[in-house]
Amino acid sequence: MSANFFTDNADLQYYFDRGIDWERLVHANERGYRAKDGFTNAAEAVEFYRGIADMGGAFAATEVVPRVGAIEKAGVRLEHGEAVCAPESDELFEIIKGLELHGMCVPRELGGMSAPLVMYLINSELFARADVSVMAHHGFHGGMAMAMLLFSLEDPATRFDANGDVVSLRFGKEIEEIRTGAAWGCMDITEPDAGSDMARLKAVGEVDEHGNWFVTGEKIFITSGHAKYHFVIARTELVKDPNDPLSGLNGLSMFLVKAYEDDAQGRRTRIVQMTRVEEKLGHHGSVTASLSFERAPAQLIGRRGEGFKLMLTLMNGARLGVGFESLGLCEAAYRLAKAYAAERPSMGKTIDKHEMIADYLDEMKTDIQAIRALAMRAAFSEEMARKLAHMASLDCGASELEKKASAKVTKAHAKLARRMTPLLKYLASEKAVEMGRRCVQLHGGNGYMKEYGAEKLLRDSLVMPIYEGTSQIQSLMAMKDTLAAIMKDPQGFIKRIAQARWRSLSATDPCERRVAKIQALSLGAQHHLLTKTAANKVRSLAGTPVATWKRSLTKDWDPKRDFAHAMLHAERLTRLLIDELVCETLLDQAVRHPERRELLERYLDRCEPRSRFLHDEITTTGARMLRQLDEHQAEAEVAGAAE
Repeated sequence: MSANFFTDNADLQYYFDRGIDWERLVHANERGYRAKDGFTNAAEAVEFYRGIADMGGAFAATEVVPRVGAIEKAGVRLEHGEAVCAPESDELFEIIKGLELHGMCVPRELGGMSAPLVMYLINSELFARADVSVMAHHGFHGGMAMAMLLFSLEDPATRFDANGDVVSLRFGKEIEEIRTGAAWGCMDITEPDAGSDMARLKAVGEVDEHGNWFVTGEKIFITSGHAKYHFVIARTELVKDPNDPLSGLNGLSMFLVKAYEDDAQGRRTRIVQMTRVEEKLGHHGSVTASLSFERAPAQLIGRRGEGFKLMLTLMNGARLGVGFESLGLCEAAYRLAKAYAAERPSMGKTIDKHEMIADYLDEMKTDIQAIRALAMRAAFSEEMARKLAHMASLDCGASELEKKASAKVTKAHAKLARRMTPLLKYLASEKAVEMGRRCVQLHGGNGYMKEYGAEKLLRDSLVMPIYEGTSQIQSLMAMKDTLAAIMKDPQGFIKRIAQARWRSLSATDPCERRVAKIQALSLGAQHHLLTKTAANKVRSLAGTPVATWKRSLTKDWDPKRDFAHAMLHAERLTRLLIDELVCETLLDQAVRHPERRELLERYLDRCEPRSRFLHDEITTTGARMLRQLDEHQAEAEVAGAAE
């Protein structure tokens, strides 16, 4: 076992050495090098960041790994209304508290390290490679502190001085408690009758005559739900149209709720009751709780009715986190499988020298590097969008021309981050399951035994495609955004198709030609889905007045009916979009850094036949299934009318 999960990873080292545009990131993180007591150049900052990663990698390998067995065996339990974790878990978090890692991304003026989000996510990968339960709980310290900071920065009550330093911060006290490890936070969305369908949430936020808010309701499956601070989504407005699947989302608001108070003697008074701690297939060291709110005092975040929008901000960060968490688990599965295969003899040689096994290991390595490429690019874009927007809000004497240029760059980063996040979450979480399963298989019968650790990785992986938005939800988001972008700029889309086809024939670089062919397949599938969607919409207008067609074709779209063909193929489209984006990302790396060309070629070898197959599935299948669903729907409507 390695003594440091950072220094033993050559691909991770690439991003520190060359793969991340540290100059731009540090400049934005240090507010144009105006931050008080901040770094004055990128090299100085990167050296500090490298020290953090080195510390995190050593901690994960030498402190977390030796305790994983005990944490896994003890699990968590509910005693007298409180969650009790393994003593070894408590020991780890005391060490983390001493290392001040909870405040990694908290600004210096608030006592933190002022490290960028990218560093927090890299640290998440390192922790997840050791144990996802420890990583997840640690993430709800730093992650919720960042959320509080983000919401504070957007709150009118927060004040800054001329240098952009914080003078007063709405949630400063709460952030301080999390930074020091005295408390942590969590986000409470899921309810017994509402998971992915947030429009059905029933928890209620009510305001009294004095303007005080209270939350009442039940929340389930809350990771680190034994937290002190809870971001809660609750309903404050009535559903206007029960038949509109989106109308219920507009009535949601977000609140910060304190779950308990501790007095000077350490006696706890619970405001929010913890009614259950789940016994799970995996993640045994992580608390997953059910909670009961009974007129719990709450602070409204933003404005009433903005809960869904604010939740997306939290979820975007959480999905990036799951991407890096899944990446860490993939790395652990690959390392464990590779080490075992190199030592296990069979038929005259170790099994890693057998052709099929060598191919399995090569595919795992290639996929991990592809996931990391997406993860780093998505994290960079998300952070640049946030930091540049914050710098613009401070109005530090920039000219109008500079402001316009910055706004354009900010918009581009935000657009790319939105495009990449669901694709990263989908790819990383699905590959975590695949690699956990493969790790067990490569261990043979030993993989089924707890002694070797492979079965734990598989069990831990299975929740990745489920929590923080299922793979299917990610697919629907990616499909919707992709088709909506085409509708907004159809001429630009046709131009992209022509350019991809031309580059696939004329580019001098053979890798560029291969990437262009992947792009052409993806764009062709998108064109097919949009054409089918439009054709179905036009057919649905038969018998209606022509005068109403313009409105129907531009505004009156029914997500359930009009996008049926696209929804059927959303997951296939997502996998094709992933191949397109990975190839674009790796080609960019190969152009800038020739040593990355070998990785691009390995990925192309894997994705070319897969992309052709996905394109074929999207463009030639689905009619039978849609006919069958239409028949079932018609039968249900007839039965309903008869009643």
